[in-house]
Amino acid sequence: MRYPRDMHGHGPTPPYANWPGGAHVAVQFVLNYEEGGENNILHGDDASEAFLADVLGAAPWPGQRHANVESMYEYGARAGFWRLHRLFTEADLPVTIYGVATALMRAPAQLAAMQEAGWEIASHGLKWVQHKDMPPDEERAQIAEAIRLHTIATGAPPRGWYTGRSSLNTIDLVSETGSFAYISDTYDDDLPYWRVHQDKPQLIIPYTLSANDMRFVTAPGFDNGEEYFQFLKDSFDCLYAEGQAGSPKMMSLGLHCRLVGQPGRFQGLRKFVDYIKTFDKVWVPTRLAIAKHWATEHPYIAPEVIPSQLDKNDFVQRYGSIFEHSPWIAERAWEGELAPANDTAIGLHFALRCQFRMASEQERLAVLNAHPDLAGKLAAAQRLTAESTAEQASVGLDALTDGERQRFTMLNTAYVDKFGFPFIIAVRDNTKESILAAFETRLKNSAEAEFATACAQVERIALLRLKAILP
Repeated sequence: MRYPRDMHGHGPTPPYANWPGGAHVAVQFVLNYEEGGENNILHGDDASEAFLADVLGAAPWPGQRHANVESMYEYGARAGFWRLHRLFTEADLPVTIYGVATALMRAPAQLAAMQEAGWEIASHGLKWVQHKDMPPDEERAQIAEAIRLHTIATGAPPRGWYTGRSSLNTIDLVSETGSFAYISDTYDDDLPYWRVHQDKPQLIIPYTLSANDMRFVTAPGFDNGEEYFQFLKDSFDCLYAEGQAGSPKMMSLGLHCRLVGQPGRFQGLRKFVDYIKTFDKVWVPTRLAIAKHWATEHPYIAPEVIPSQLDKNDFVQRYGSIFEHSPWIAERAWEGELAPANDTAIGLHFALRCQFRMASEQERLAVLNAHPDLAGKLAAAQRLTAESTAEQASVGLDALTDGERQRFTMLNTAYVDKFGFPFIIAVRDNTKESILAAFETRLKNSAEAEFATACAQVERIALLRLKAILP
């Protein structure tokens, strides 16, 4: 079974963003332009809109128009947009528009203002409707039509994409076009990342629903502009501090003309804009500018191998010797649940280790017995695995004096006589002297304690072997 979700991402050491000017944080403003593209029987839809409007408990009205909801969307186009346009143009801050294609076709004055301001206009799909139940072919056709209308309206095809009310197929379908510098239909990181679909990399610039003004009309949410400002300020302060400490991130803000364009809410946004302008190391780009920067600073580099995507034979061939002479562990790991989180040394070690721990005591004992004696007869006869040979040589066990070899032989014999399996230790963590000291100490253990110790050392050896070949 292959688990498709990526729960690892950039991991504990994300790439250094290297934002222009040494900025500690990139703050990116998105203005969603949806007014005129929402559900409406005038637009050929089955029911009225009920999402992201100031009607408490709104529900779609099949076959009917909803005068109140329509009017609220119209407020966004008639008043809210212009209030936000004045804010950002006066502050000289760039904005990315997520423009619903059919909404842009109904907004000539607003579109002209966006273009005169030099704002990026990305695609927000054909219509502002739900896609979760849409068949792939229908969604693919709507993506193509959105691109066509967007190009007619703006004069150029969109370089960025965000559906929003997306399906599980959306990112794959948009990636298949091969025409987008970025896609933003995820909420899973504070930095961009590359996602591969059909062997082609697609840049993903994650978006936000937490620092999104939709929370003015969803629960739990913001009651007023001051709460909104405080949340934005806290988010910015956290990310700015992380950037100062050497790990710059990205902060996205999602805005809607009909929501934060309302006066009381708007004041919270204005306060935030004024606040960030008091800081020096802040980059305020469009999303397209982020995409171009990331493609230059962090171009996609295909990994040599992706463990979770290997077929069984290749997987076992590569990792069957990680646990000494025990390929069945790799076989069981492959047959279990592998995911992108298992594509690093730590992740794959976890998958293999779990199978070792779930094995019977007799199976684990067999793994212990598969390990050679340290500096023993197999080493002398050069019959060790490549991994064991390199490990023993790393601390000089292949070049012992006669006296040292005699001592190792005596200790090996005493250990096997007492416990019934070879002495196992992660030699790369040790020196010749510390290994001999561990021999003496562990010979005093009970059989139960030493079995547990030996198993832990087997797991440690496996991790070190994986770290030598995987990120």
